Amino acid sequence: MYKILTFILINISFIFSSAAQEIKPLSKKPYSRKGEKFFFWGYNRSEYAKSDITFRGKGYDFTLHNATAKDLPIPFSADVYFDITRLSVPQYNIRYGYFFSDHWSISIGSDHMKYVMDDNQVLEVSGHISAQVSDPAITVNPEYVGDFNHTPKLIRPEDFLHYEHTDGFNYLHLELDRYDRLWKAKNNIQGIDWLVGVGAGTIIPRTDSHLFTIGRNNHFNFAGYGVSLKTGLRFDLSRRFFLQTDVKGGFTRLNHVHTTGRDSDYAQQSIWFGEFYGVLGYKFGKNRAK
Repeated sequence: MYKILTFILINISFIFSSAAQEIKPLSKKPYSRKGEKFFFWGYNRSEYAKSDITFRGKGYDFTLHNATAKDLPIPFSADVYFDITRLSVPQYNIRYGYFFSDHWSISIGSDHMKYVMDDNQVLEVSGHISAQVSDPAITVNPEYVGDFNHTPKLIRPEDFLHYEHTDGFNYLHLELDRYDRLWKAKNNIQGIDWLVGVGAGTIIPRTDSHLFTIGRNNHFNFAGYGVSLKTGLRFDLSRRFFLQTDVKGGFTRLNHVHTTGRDSDYAQQSIWFGEFYGVLGYKFGKNRAK
């Protein structure tokens, strides 16, 4: 599904790029953003493709195939969304950038998504699980002991696994973006830009995991890397403020995810994701956008 999303993003980019070249300027004043800086903050929704998750440690090495997961949006509430001390609770996006030319910007920011593996799903299991695992030893329910080869098992949270990245499936990354003006008002202030961008960076999850009844909300760690493509629209509201909406698709590889909280126990996972977000931004510095 997310390979298809990436294909769609590439084609959308081509279509809009062709359209932007056909748009005639509405005034003789040149389009210029070079030197402009910007900051934005907003919120996202995300979706995830099915994913294989491999768990390794003393006495076990097994894979859950095609696990399903969802995001965890926080219902709108003034106590959360307008309380400056709780702004990081929802799924948010934050970014700071700089236009090094009229049409190109480079930026750094974080997409704070949330990933929750569905409890009580039946998944195929491959690998080995001993009667006692980890160190200190954990006694495993006999139902989950043995050698498996795509064997269907009910993944119960109370005695097998609960797994989520909800204090952050955090994608910290650099982006390179191209902007093209689609429309501007006669006052040369309001306008609409189409943008397309590529990103790459690191994944810093905080994983809440309980494996064979043992676990905790682990500390943040640099678990792997991610790459992404996006396209979107930017609406200039005034000389300083803008709204922006983007659709983003990407691939992440997590090579070391904390599980039980013990150093010897970890998980590995690849995740394709799709994301939609809306943000409010502020422009400053050399602001000559027309």
